Amino acid sequence: MTSRLYNPFVAFNFDNQTCFLTGEKLRSPEEQTQVFPIWMMRAFELEEKPFKMLDENIVTYKALKLPCSVGVAQAFEQVESEVESAMKVGYKAVKDLDEKMLFQWIGKVLYGVVFNEIQVGIRQAVHSGEEMNFSQALVHKFRNLHFMLQSLVVPMEFEHVNPFNVQVFPVDNAPDTFLYRDEINTLVFSLRMRDFAVIATLQDNGTNAIYHEEILNHVKGRVLHPVQFEEICARYFYSAYLFNRLPDYTFMETSEKIYIEPMALNDWTLKPIFDNWQTKTYGQVLENFWKPWGYTLFEIIKNPEQPMTFLFDNENKFPEILDLGKA
Repeated sequence: MTSRLYNPFVAFNFDNQTCFLTGEKLRSPEEQTQVFPIWMMRAFELEEKPFKMLDENIVTYKALKLPCSVGVAQAFEQVESEVESAMKVGYKAVKDLDEKMLFQWIGKVLYGVVFNEIQVGIRQAVHSGEEMNFSQALVHKFRNLHFMLQSLVVPMEFEHVNPFNVQVFPVDNAPDTFLYRDEINTLVFSLRMRDFAVIATLQDNGTNAIYHEEILNHVKGRVLHPVQFEEICARYFYSAYLFNRLPDYTFMETSEKIYIEPMALNDWTLKPIFDNWQTKTYGQVLENFWKPWGYTLFEIIKNPEQPMTFLFDNENKFPEILDLGKA
């Protein structure tokens, strides 16, 4: 049976004449969609703001686009409409969104960034006359993400556990806050705006959420100060780097739908799923996330056994009041 899933990584087809999601040939250059939603770019005046690519080149948010058929664009619009409505309401509405829908929304943004990065890489390879050197591990991750994103247009069921995990937090942000982060090598994403923030790991079967279970339980039901959310965010981005498995999945296609089942993360080496946590490296990550508040690495790891934290007070409880700027 011919697979219903489109795989652009076989022939590395990332041109602008082919729908990025289905492989359909497009009739017009106008058939495209923005990577970042138009409503979001307008709400936070992002269109002309700089977006740094991996090669250090700067583009604008508005310049990031995906070649997209009319049918796929319409399917995304349905998801976009629900997510937009929820995000304009705030934390409670976003928290109530279906996790699969949030994944599709987040996955489109992150994969859209990946697609544009690959296009840049292909152009550079052509210009230099050299073959494009692309990590097979990244191809594996991006291909699986692309397959899962096709749940938007192909009936698909995730069996046993979702490959992705999305955490939504209430945060006491400044009204005009918009902060987006991603790490495409580890497929981790964060977004902070209005009165909420989101952290998503797109291909770890929820393992990072288990790794941080103590912290997640500790802050459950609490409205976070931005500095506290950024600390959780730093922990996630660092643990995603320490995650040393390359998740694999079985894709079983039937006439009705495609079933996706994660394969076990344990392997014959019996090596722990996460590499050892290094306080100094974590401190460097946290220093970057705490830049708005000016904390230095020296301050953060002054006591290597107990790095600086705003999630616990001296009695190991949640701090009720933080006299810090919101940033």
